[in-house]
Amino acid sequence: MSVVIRLSKMGRKGEARYRLVVMEKRTRRNGKPIEVLGRFEKTTSGSKNEINKERYNYWISQGAKPSIAVSQIVNKNKA
Repeated sequence: MSVVIRLSKMGRKGEARYRLVVMEKRTRRNGKPIEVLGRFEKTTSGSKNEINKERYNYWISQGAKPSIAVSQIVNKNKA
């Protein structure tokens, strides 16, 4: 089973809100996740994100691959 950490879209049209989720690679975007790691919301004044870093690091250690967008969000949050 190939596991990835990626964004799952939620919210209304025009209001981009996302969840950071762990799921199998072949599952659809808004399918049932294995675990929800946090939230990300892009606003005009910046971005709001809440990420459970302990669980994120756990899944990375277990071999989960983050998507490009997720890795950029997490790296921006570290700096």
